[in-house]
Amino acid sequence: MIEVDNLTKKFGSKTAVDHLSFSVRKGEVLGFLGPNGAGKSTTMRMVTGFLPPTHGDARICGISVVDKPAEAKRRIGYLPESAPLYNEMTVTGFLRFAADVRGLSGNTKNDAVERAIETCFLQSVAYQSIDTLSKGYRHRTCLAQSLLHDPEVLILDEPTDGLDPNQKHEVRQLIRRLGQEKAILFSTHILEEVEAACSRAVIVDRGRIVVDGTPAELLEKSGTGSLTDLFRQVTTLDTAEDTTEDAA
Repeated sequence: MIEVDNLTKKFGSKTAVDHLSFSVRKGEVLGFLGPNGAGKSTTMRMVTGFLPPTHGDARICGISVVDKPAEAKRRIGYLPESAPLYNEMTVTGFLRFAADVRGLSGNTKNDAVERAIETCFLQSVAYQSIDTLSKGYRHRTCLAQSLLHDPEVLILDEPTDGLDPNQKHEVRQLIRRLGQEKAILFSTHILEEVEAACSRAVIVDRGRIVVDGTPAELLEKSGTGSLTDLFRQVTTLDTAEDTTEDAA
């Protein structure tokens, strides 16, 4: 469903994403982990067609994002980091607007909006203006817009960032449920989300994949049964080497 092939992005002399290759199948939830600045959001933006890659390609359901971006995007539901909302709109009004943008109309639009509201548990605030919502409900509204056209692929950038523990639990459970029928790629720097929501995870550092496996495999690779230990082992090597060289 998602195939990333040697995806590379350079900004001048800086390489933000360095020949990344991975795939996500239907029914799989892939957690995309890494420290700040590791290239997670840049990768997401290239996979969704928001940013053109310097090299490589991504295919959504076999369709090249580079060669046929509009066709590929029709199969993607995208939740960007800090997704924008129109505060003066109600939740339902915003979702109907987003459905219009997606080209939905008539009963198809009405059904899509109703389904998204139900899926994201927004019934109690459906006719409330967005500027009165809590952060959790605002986040769910953003997620609901990505589901309107029932996409085969979901790409979620930091979907639980800033939420309280109860809200994080709700979103993780929703991701697991959606992941039974879709291919989901979501970025996070919260390690507990690997076990809570993912069927597989990769860790990236400096734009490269340094670990790829199921949650159980990642725990085994740590040597201590701790994802935190594994994360530190594979993402602080360069820092450790720099410190050693400075000392020498």
